[in-house]
Amino acid sequence: MAEIAVASHPIDAVLRRDRLPHIWCPGCGIGAVMACYARAILESGIPLDKHICVSGIGCSARVPGYMNLDTYHTTHGRAIPFATGLKLVNPELQVTVFSGDGDLFAIGGNHFIHAARRNIDINVFCVNNFNYGMTGGQAGPTTPMGSFTTTTPYGNVEPPFNLAALAAACGAVFVARWTALHVRQAQEAMQRAMQKKGFAFVEIVAPCPVSFGKSNDIGEGVDEMWMYRKQCVVNDDADVTKIDVTMGKEAELVVGNFLDIERPAYMGYGKEVLGEA
Repeated sequence: MAEIAVASHPIDAVLRRDRLPHIWCPGCGIGAVMACYARAILESGIPLDKHICVSGIGCSARVPGYMNLDTYHTTHGRAIPFATGLKLVNPELQVTVFSGDGDLFAIGGNHFIHAARRNIDINVFCVNNFNYGMTGGQAGPTTPMGSFTTTTPYGNVEPPFNLAALAAACGAVFVARWTALHVRQAQEAMQRAMQKKGFAFVEIVAPCPVSFGKSNDIGEGVDEMWMYRKQCVVNDDADVTKIDVTMGKEAELVVGNFLDIERPAYMGYGKEVLGEA
């Protein structure tokens, strides 16, 4: 009976079952976000053999290894250049980068801003857990000010990136932020990203109880989920420049689909855009 239940799971066709169970820590949000991605693929209407998943290095970057797709686990911070190459060679592919905040916005930050500026037709899904979870819980480019990590034992003094504002400012055509608690909204945002022609960005805030949660006395993964439930404010019309992620009992975490616009994608530049009409 157990074998029948597993074989009939709705996302079974999208996962490499022989590689499960996954390696993520108890309470980690990445597994839930991967399930959102799998369901978005199934609901997208795009054939499975047209989907490509690319990642860099880190906990979130292990996702491609569990997807029953053509996948690429690339070098640290270089997922977007690999994805760009795939899209340019075969524009019919639905190319998605799935990685973490450190990989995409520290060593990979320059690639992110220029891919958004060029409006490369790829999706970037970032699981943001505010630290380098795989390598010891160090502070990263999204660690909220005042937060404790293994490299900021007295509290982080550096202002973090507001990922939604960064993506919008650099030229993305779709920008959203949800949490690992908002599974339906995150899935729908991923599906919308797949429909867009151009650079689409979805940030998913997720718990990292073993590193970030422990350092900041948040508790288990479920405790961080409860924190999201209490602090999240859904506002699709929010000013992205004013939705920085902060910590504390009175902090608000603004989520929503903030930006959905049209502009020519990199592969679609024509004479009108180049001023030669």
